Amino acid sequence: MRNALSVDVEDWFQVGAFERTIRRADWDGLAHRVERNTDAVLALFAEAGVTGTFFTLGWVAERYPALMRRIADAGHEVASHGYDHARVFTFTPEEFRADLRKARAILEDASGQQVNGYRAPSFSIDARTPWAHPILAEEGYAYSSSVAPVRHDHYGWPESPRFAWRPIAGSPLVELPVTTAKLGGRTLAAGGGGFFRLLPYAFSRWAIRQVNGEAQHPAIIYFHPWEIDPDQPRVADAPLRSRVRHYTNLSVMAGKLRRLVRDFAWTRVDAVAAQERERVA
Repeated sequence: MRNALSVDVEDWFQVGAFERTIRRADWDGLAHRVERNTDAVLALFAEAGVTGTFFTLGWVAERYPALMRRIADAGHEVASHGYDHARVFTFTPEEFRADLRKARAILEDASGQQVNGYRAPSFSIDARTPWAHPILAEEGYAYSSSVAPVRHDHYGWPESPRFAWRPIAGSPLVELPVTTAKLGGRTLAAGGGGFFRLLPYAFSRWAIRQVNGEAQHPAIIYFHPWEIDPDQPRVADAPLRSRVRHYTNLSVMAGKLRRLVRDFAWTRVDAVAAQERERVA
């Protein structure tokens, strides 16, 4: 079974953990490391012979259009992560639509690809945003991967389905939730990111095998380019919890990713979305 491999392309200062510490107005004056880190991810994928999906901020594509072209030329999918990592539930429906359109135009112009996929910053489509999926469908998106069916202090929609589902009856739009695992009746986050970096590799391997074997579904896995960059700047005045989550195990992440891409079969998210759309028709 081929699983969906995805990268949320944002810089170290654009993460949700620092959104109350670093102002958007200051972003351009900070050290940008997203291009070099994403190129390192591209090299890792090329070494393993895998393709994936790069959910990219419009803000990044606006400043690094050549990077978008390199992603597309390497056979990867370019998809939208919104413009500047604002969470969906902070928008009005009209603002959400405008953000979608702005980011998509920038991404398509830079990459030369049609953008059909969307991932909400910080998995911020949830029970507070009943209008989000209809707007995505109206804007012509084929799929979203924007829901985390777990309880978490930063995000989560625990009542939503664990696997692919159609948010709108009669619409081709499919939602691909980030992967979770089941243990003792509990639903555990297991889709990558900080969980992959902080927990032993054996946990992620077990979770993906459970989803592939017992549940017979592909896993939806993600990480960020800054997670393979142990030399990135430190934000000393961020909350302790945020610093622990953000900086722990950065030095081991690249090695764990090499194991991951070797141990399982991988493809782009749009390929998995097409397959899952047929299953939930």
